Amino acid sequence: MSPDQTRIVQDTWKQVVPIADTAANLFYDRLFEIDPSTRPLFTAETLPEQKRKLIVMLNAVVNGLKRPEEIIPAAEALARRHVGYGVTAPQYDSVGAALLWTLEKGLGPSWTAEAQQAWTAAYDLLSGVMRRAAA
Repeated sequence: MSPDQTRIVQDTWKQVVPIADTAANLFYDRLFEIDPSTRPLFTAETLPEQKRKLIVMLNAVVNGLKRPEEIIPAAEALARRHVGYGVTAPQYDSVGAALLWTLEKGLGPSWTAEAQQAWTAAYDLLSGVMRRAAA
């Protein structure tokens, strides 16, 4: 990721934080819509906590983009745990699509071509680390 892309991701994330609950709801609704195979990974009891964890994880990743050496070990550990939960490699694509869709909806006019490119680069970086760790 370029420094400019990092700045864009961090700036747009600041706009998502105030609507974090809505963003988490949008994300999971969209994920289950586009990839029903992800639905059985969650129960009604665990989903509210998972939504909170999603926002916490995204916040950590966004804030750590300038120091990837600090977030990579955590992302690798998360990926290894996800293997145990039954997460498959193709589901990373679904998660990325749901995330970008959620950001587009949540950011409205701030979702520019540059923001889309920056967030795509950030997700590609994170999911690449996670896919390798899970393999």
